[in-house]
Amino acid sequence: MASVPSLASSVHQRVADALASALPEAGGADPLLRRSDRADFQANGILALAKKAKANPRELATTVVEGIATGDLIREIEVSGPGFLNITITDRAIIETLAARAGDDRLGVPLAANPGTTVIDYAQPNVAKEMHVGHLRSAVIGAAMVEILEFTGEKVVRRHHIGDWGTQFGMLIQYLMEHPHELDHESDEEVSGEEAMSNLGRLYKASRALFDSDEEFKTRARARVVDLQAGEPETLALWQRFVDESKIYFYSVFDKLDMDIQDADVVGESGYNDMLVETCKLLEDSGVAVRSNGALCVFFDEYKGPDGNPTPLIVQKSDGGFGYAATDLSAIRDRVGNLKASSLIYVVDARQSLHFKMVFETARRAGWLGDDVKAVQLAFGTVLGKDGKPFKTREGETVRLVDLLDEAVERAASVVREKARDLSEAEIAERAAQVGIGAVKYADLSTSAARDYKFDLDQMVSLTGDTSVYLQYAYARIQSILRRSGDRRPVAHPELELAPAERALGLHLDQFGELIAEAAAEYAPHKVAAYLYQLASLYTTFYDQCPVVKPEPELVVGENRLFLCDLTARTLSKGMALLGIRTPEKL
Repeated sequence: MASVPSLASSVHQRVADALASALPEAGGADPLLRRSDRADFQANGILALAKKAKANPRELATTVVEGIATGDLIREIEVSGPGFLNITITDRAIIETLAARAGDDRLGVPLAANPGTTVIDYAQPNVAKEMHVGHLRSAVIGAAMVEILEFTGEKVVRRHHIGDWGTQFGMLIQYLMEHPHELDHESDEEVSGEEAMSNLGRLYKASRALFDSDEEFKTRARARVVDLQAGEPETLALWQRFVDESKIYFYSVFDKLDMDIQDADVVGESGYNDMLVETCKLLEDSGVAVRSNGALCVFFDEYKGPDGNPTPLIVQKSDGGFGYAATDLSAIRDRVGNLKASSLIYVVDARQSLHFKMVFETARRAGWLGDDVKAVQLAFGTVLGKDGKPFKTREGETVRLVDLLDEAVERAASVVREKARDLSEAEIAERAAQVGIGAVKYADLSTSAARDYKFDLDQMVSLTGDTSVYLQYAYARIQSILRRSGDRRPVAHPELELAPAERALGLHLDQFGELIAEAAAEYAPHKVAAYLYQLASLYTTFYDQCPVVKPEPELVVGENRLFLCDLTARTLSKGMALLGIRTPEKL
C-alpha cells in the first residue's frame, strides 16, 4: 500500500518553497492553490502576502516564478494580472502519478495522519413501529459516513439507538399478557419482515384502542410500566419478544437497503437504563442540573421559549420518570468513557437540533465531553414529495419505507429490461435491486444532508442527469470496453502527449484522495457524489473525443486510453462503494 502525493500537493510544495526563499518572513505561507480554467492550477496567495510585506505583488510573483524549476512536473508558469500564478503541469507528470495510483489497491489514497475513534449514531427505528421515509435518511447518510471514515483509517463504532423503551410498552406488554398468542407465527419456518410487522401493527392498534376506551385496562397498563422499569422478569421477557419481533422486521428492511447492520451494534434506549439514576445524581451533585417544580433541569441563558423564559433541558420529570435527555447523556458517558470515542456523530433529523445543542452543552459542563472529544449532530432535512410538501401518501399517511424501496426496484427493472441485451431474468432482477436501491441512496446522498430533497422516482432512475444509474452505466460501459479490447491491455504511457479531454479526466482522477479527506473531515458524503458525477461526465466527454477501441488508435495511444478507462472504472467503483452503492459489471 503506497500513498501517492497528488499533483496539487506537489505543485503546492514547489510554489511554497519558492515563496519562502523569495520572501523569507512569509515562511510556511499558503500559496492558495486552486484548479483553474485558465491553466491547470492558479496560485492566488501572493497578493495578500505582498500587501502584508509592503512589496509589489507582481514583482514578488516574478521572483517566485524565477525560483521554480520547470520540466519534470511543471511545464510552464506565468504571472497573470496583479500577481496570480497560472501553472500548467506536464503530461508526463499526470500519467506517472496516475500509474502510481493504479498500482495501489487504495488508488494511492493516504490514511489519515492521526486517526481516532468515531462513534456514529444512525438508523434509529422504533420497536413495534413501521419504518417510514424519515428513517431512510438517517440510515443512508450514516452508512456512507461509516464507510468514508473507515476508508481513511478511522476506527468506527456503529450505534443504532433504537426506540425500545418508554411508557407505550406498558400498554403493549399488558395486552400481550391478556392475549398471549398475538405474536405467534404461522409456521416454524423463517418469518418474513412483512409478517413480523403485520403482527406488531395489529397488536399496536388493538392495544391502543383498548387503552383509549377501557379505563381499567389503562390502569393495568400504567402499572405494567412500573414493573418494566423495575425489571420484573415476566414483564421483561414479554418486552424482549417485542424487541425480537421488531428486529426481524428491521433487518428485513436494512437487507432491502443492502445495508449491513450487526446485532451487537443495536444498543437501544434500554441499553442505558442502569446508568440513568447515576447520571442524574452526578448532574445534581455537581450543580449542572437543578430541581425546578420537582423536575431535574439544566438551564441555558441562550435558549428561551416563546414567553421569554429560559427553555430547560428536562433530565428527570417531576414524577420520577426519565426523559430522552437522561438516556442521551448516559449514552455520551458510555461512548466517551467505555468506547473511548474522540468523535461522536449523531445522524438525526434537523428538527432535533435544539435538543442536541442542550445535551452536548450539558455534557461539556459535566466534564463528560472534554476538549479532546467533539460531538456533532449531522442534521438532515426533510424528504419532500414532488409537490415540495412533506412526503405523504394520497390518504395523508406517512409513506412506508418498504413500499418505497419496492417501487424503486420495480421502476429500475423496467429501465434495466429496456437496455438489457444479454441478461437472464434472474440477472435482470439482481441488477434491478442494485439500480433501484442505488438510485434511492444516491438521490439522498447527492444533496447536502442539511437540505430538504424531493423524492421523485422518475428522476432517480433516469439514465441521464445526476443519478446513480448514469454512474452505474458509465462503469458498466467501461467494463464492456475492457472486455472488447481484444489483446490490447491498459498500459500507462507517460511519453505521450495528451488530448485536452484526457488531461481533464486525468487531473480529476488525481483529486480522489483529497476529496475523500475533505468529505471525511466535513462529514459531507454529498461531496463524494458530486465528485463521481463529474468524473462520469468527464469520462463521457473523453470517450466521445478520444477513440479507445474504434476507429483503432495506434497501439500505445490505445493502451494509454484503456489505462485511463480502467482507472476511471476503479475510482467510480470505489467511490460508489463508499456511498453504499453497487456497480454491476454488465447493465
